[in-house]
Amino acid sequence: MVIDLILLSFLMRPALLQPVGTGKTTLSTDHNRLLIGDDEHCWSDNGVSNIEGGCYAKCIDLSPEKEPDIWNAIKFGTVLENVVFEEHTREVDYGDRSVTENTRAAYPIEFIPNAKLPCVGPHPKNVILLACDAFGVLPPVSKLTLAQTMYHFISGYTALIAGTEDGIREPQATFSACFGAAFIMLHPTKYAAMLADKMKRYGATAWLVNTGWSGGSYGVGKRMKLSYTRKIIDAIHDGSLLKAQYSQTPVFGLYIPDKVEGVPSDILHPENMWSDQNAYRDTLEKLARLFINNFENFLDYKIGGDNDLTNEIVAAGPRL
Repeated sequence: MVIDLILLSFLMRPALLQPVGTGKTTLSTDHNRLLIGDDEHCWSDNGVSNIEGGCYAKCIDLSPEKEPDIWNAIKFGTVLENVVFEEHTREVDYGDRSVTENTRAAYPIEFIPNAKLPCVGPHPKNVILLACDAFGVLPPVSKLTLAQTMYHFISGYTALIAGTEDGIREPQATFSACFGAAFIMLHPTKYAAMLADKMKRYGATAWLVNTGWSGGSYGVGKRMKLSYTRKIIDAIHDGSLLKAQYSQTPVFGLYIPDKVEGVPSDILHPENMWSDQNAYRDTLEKLARLFINNFENFLDYKIGGDNDLTNEIVAAGPRL
């Protein structure tokens, strides 16, 4: 069995930092694969294990057509949070945003028919970092070098959008070190080094998957289709993306595959989807500056006293 480890939250779920949802519960709930868990995993020398015992799914606009496994998991024993329902019939309106977009369903993992019990598995072959890029400039998938993996793991980027918090009028970058800054005890670079060590030891490949916007920032572009992201995850899982040809992007230096089965090739390169190329470049550079400024918070720490490795990680970030 091959396991993909989706590391949106490597240690804990930073729920308050990700109101729009990056898609880890939805993507990990797939009838083609066994589910170990959607969050809070441990990667030890014996493999991967889940410590949560359930799932915490975002359910705004939930439907049986788009997410049948999550829809069917909502039954007696599931806890619904922030949803609006009809008082007499108790029928839930999953499209109602009057309270918040951050509506949730919490249910035991055994409510998913293909859950793997007990929730343990072998070492992962792929590590997937998820980002919801509301600026619309990150590619839907890119293969990361080890240094890039550490850089993006330390950065922990996602974005807030208008309507999710008071005062948000345009996309706002949010960085949460290791995707769980509020919960980590050591310096973020220490966890990045631990992750890199595990990946090298067990031969895992890292990917950055963007479930955010394409063709423009939030309000102009459109959210990446779930069906495309599922195809990308499938291609990572079956190993076909390792055989693809890659080209490197400017500024962020990300490696984009030339083809993903079932995904239009134009979408793989974000610039192709923008009608205003000047706006694309300006937005790309704006996001790059935010990454660079955020990473200055971590330059005081040398990983294991190794200046060369620290410099290598910094060099793996965006360049203007």
